[in-house]
Amino acid sequence: MNRRHFLKLSATATAATLFSRLTYASSLNLALINHPDEAWAKVNENWVKLTNSGGNIFSYHDLRVEFKAGKGKKAVYIQSPTASLQGIRLQWKYNTSSYSEILGDHWERSYGDLAWKAPQAGVKLPWYMLLYDTRHTACFGVKTGADTICYWTVNNNAIELTLDTHSGGVGVMLGQRTLHAADIVVADSKTGETPFATATRFCSMMCTKPRLPKSPVYGINDWYAVYGNNSFNSIKSQTAFMAELLTDNSNRPFSVIDDGWQVSDDFSKANDKFKDMHLMAEEIKRLGMRPGLWTRPLVAKDNDKPELLAPKIKGRNEGAKDFILDPTVPETIERIQSNFHTYRSWGYEMVKHDFTSYDIFGRWGSKMADEFTTPGWKFNDQTKTNAEIINHLYRSIREAAGDMYIIGCNTMSHLSAGIFELNRTGDDTSGKDWDRTRKMGVNTLGFRLPQHNTFYAADGDCVGLTKDVRWAKNKQWLRLLAESGAPLFISAELDAIGTEQKAAVKEAFAQASKVQPTGEPLDWMENPFPSKWRLNGQAVDFDWR
Repeated sequence: MNRRHFLKLSATATAATLFSRLTYASSLNLALINHPDEAWAKVNENWVKLTNSGGNIFSYHDLRVEFKAGKGKKAVYIQSPTASLQGIRLQWKYNTSSYSEILGDHWERSYGDLAWKAPQAGVKLPWYMLLYDTRHTACFGVKTGADTICYWTVNNNAIELTLDTHSGGVGVMLGQRTLHAADIVVADSKTGETPFATATRFCSMMCTKPRLPKSPVYGINDWYAVYGNNSFNSIKSQTAFMAELLTDNSNRPFSVIDDGWQVSDDFSKANDKFKDMHLMAEEIKRLGMRPGLWTRPLVAKDNDKPELLAPKIKGRNEGAKDFILDPTVPETIERIQSNFHTYRSWGYEMVKHDFTSYDIFGRWGSKMADEFTTPGWKFNDQTKTNAEIINHLYRSIREAAGDMYIIGCNTMSHLSAGIFELNRTGDDTSGKDWDRTRKMGVNTLGFRLPQHNTFYAADGDCVGLTKDVRWAKNKQWLRLLAESGAPLFISAELDAIGTEQKAAVKEAFAQASKVQPTGEPLDWMENPFPSKWRLNGQAVDFDWR
């Protein structure tokens, strides 16, 4: 359908009219975005404008970007046989002045910083964005599993989508192949639909085949109780104590062993504190829980040969330890898969893998505002984009994991959706500092619950049930997690659990073990730490201060 058949942009048009100007209905009655008005490519650190001859192809020399309409999506294909390509930027003319608030996502975990904000030119909005004008919500995003890292920006009378095609810190060398860079999807709110409901529905459009746990996931994790000072006996004691508080044996909880079980940098061997990880798994099962394990896939061993290692860059490999494996080297993938095969043979039913985004880029997601990584370095294989490299790593883990549940932590959210059953959606909460739990936990749960059961089971992290955190606050955080429908994990010092705490944990376990409606933050548009919630059909107020 030609764009001249659609309504002209008007300063007085409603948001719905503005949205229809930018989009059109396909023959399947699904909204599709028009071809962009302008396109650029980043080559040798410079943005060059591409030429459009009036069709669905933009080009510059032998560089070519093509758009193809599909079922509910606009696919983007890129060819760049000779240039080292760093990115593609697409622009649509669009009157954004009517929108008062905007919401984006995060690259990987969120950092207590998600909120509805006034639109600001040039701010990167990872993966998708929602625009709100007090009556309508307009949604723009890309499907999960894209082979580029994507972000949206709003500018004066325009919206832009950038498809980052870096490989390491340099441009990708595609050669003669065509890159299916991303699938663009759009949506508008329905009559009477809240922004939260629209966001949830839009997430299900971006990920049409989520991989979800068979039953709600809940249980314990030892990290915020001991911070790595764990052992066979400490895990046994914690599991035995907390197992006494169970009421539902049809959906047993997990006991997840966090960092501290492995031999230094070798995640295939138990240290002297644990000795036998198979025996540990059997003990957890005997006590009535399901065994889980934490791992860091990309850490290299001290004696690894140099050709296995990723280059040293600022933020990564700056000390004597923590050398990182290059994920584009086949031997790296073989080792990671071998480790996951080992965990399966030990009898573990869930594995939490951590640090892959940091280990690949040398930066946390909160530090990726300007660039994803230090410029100038490259992996062993420069023919794959960073997104393709991450996708291959995640799929290799998935293949090796078999029927074990996988929790991604510090994983690219949009790339882990549909691959892993669970995702740790925010930075660490705390067993020492309530303000950190409030910032990282409450904010994360409030703003990423639309991804729960649409992308994966959205894990907002643990209740650090310790003597250092006020029970009056932890009691509320425990209730919110338990009644939100999302995973619940408790990290408890056993001597911090008295009669009242036991009763609360017992009730929380009983609730979290059952399927529940996803909680809804009722004041999320005004409050970055939502205190008013709808849980199981009831309005509930919390005091986080």
